[in-house]
Amino acid sequence: MSTSLAMASAELSVVLPRVLIVSRRTVRKNKFVDFVGEYHLDLIVSYGAVPVIVPRVSGVHMLLESFEPIHGVLLCEGEDLDPSMYDDESNNLSPEEIEEIRRQHVSDTAIDKEKDTIELRLAKLCLERNIPYLGICRGSQVLNVACGGTLYRDIEKELSRNLPQDKRVVHIGYDNYDNHRHVVKIIENTPLHHWFKDSLEDNKMEISVNSYHHQGVKKLSQRFVPMAFSHDGLIEGFYDPDAYNPEEGKFIMGLQFHPERMRQQDTDEFDYPGCTFAYQEFVKAVVVFNKKFINSSTSVQKPIKLNQEMEKKRKIIVRSFSLARNIYEGSSQIHPSKESELYAGAEFLESTTALSIQQETRLIQMGATVRNGSSYLEKLKMNEERKGLARKVMGKMSVEQLSDLKYFYNMMRQICSEVLERKLQDIVNAS
Repeated sequence: MSTSLAMASAELSVVLPRVLIVSRRTVRKNKFVDFVGEYHLDLIVSYGAVPVIVPRVSGVHMLLESFEPIHGVLLCEGEDLDPSMYDDESNNLSPEEIEEIRRQHVSDTAIDKEKDTIELRLAKLCLERNIPYLGICRGSQVLNVACGGTLYRDIEKELSRNLPQDKRVVHIGYDNYDNHRHVVKIIENTPLHHWFKDSLEDNKMEISVNSYHHQGVKKLSQRFVPMAFSHDGLIEGFYDPDAYNPEEGKFIMGLQFHPERMRQQDTDEFDYPGCTFAYQEFVKAVVVFNKKFINSSTSVQKPIKLNQEMEKKRKIIVRSFSLARNIYEGSSQIHPSKESELYAGAEFLESTTALSIQQETRLIQMGATVRNGSSYLEKLKMNEERKGLARKVMGKMSVEQLSDLKYFYNMMRQICSEVLERKLQDIVNAS
């Protein structure tokens, strides 16, 4: 019996989809420790997915490919996002006011750039690949910023003080975290409306939510549609209607409030039946996305293993292509000291067959005798007109069209990488 249970458990771990959750850092016994709120983990597991915790430690933002396959991302909890990430200069806050905010919200205003970088990269990855994404509290702010939106650096100083007293809302209760509530108005015919419709009274379209934040969405990205507002006008929930269909594996949503914490005092009973629906529908989308991923990846070949010398050559060529791309996309000219690094890419592009021993030698020399190298460089410098035209055309495109275009070129980059590795393997075989 124990053997069969072990086998069943092993099979289950392979079948269940993976949801990435980034940890938060705190101090315990004078040492940093990482943690994730257990409410989130319980709900993800209960609906049929496996939470995979991404540790918030230095350098992890460069290792996210190691967490593949990614079937869903849940971002929640954490300190304020670095304001430079959304570059909002319209807050008109004085240095004295910013310092006052830091003193008032000391546990939330300590910027964590590593966590910011990890989570913004994951959010953009979800947007590029249409991976299901659920953002709670900070996670909703990350999603908005990833799509070009901005935040209030402090709701009280930027929003509340400009409103009459009866319109102001307390969004954070330091002395009563779990039991703090405030009212939000739900927008009709949105996912939130469908989830909480049985709890709405007298057609008020209102529920009381738990929240814990002093920042919030200021300018909502054009990609999203609001689902709820608090009485002070702050957006409490939003989603992408073009990327929301859990039955098809689509889910992109941000909730500023905490449905997982909306429980009756001293019990685990939720305030409303709809509190768990965000997690339920999110995991439903994750499961479907996983099935699509499995079906699309059955024919994927294992990457070719290169020896140390060939791996070095591959990196030289990839570096050359990367530099060329930066020249094309950027506005600055190439520094003379960098020109030699382009030769390896030029040589590779003009090769129609596997490189000979002599060509390999030239490659190692990084283009000392590259054929038509100067012509290649000249072509790169003539792209200004094409670049300007491309920017003009893209400026007229919608966010959805730009997202699709970016996804296409990411796919082409992957294909190029695969072809590059096959060519390099041909070199190995020819040797």
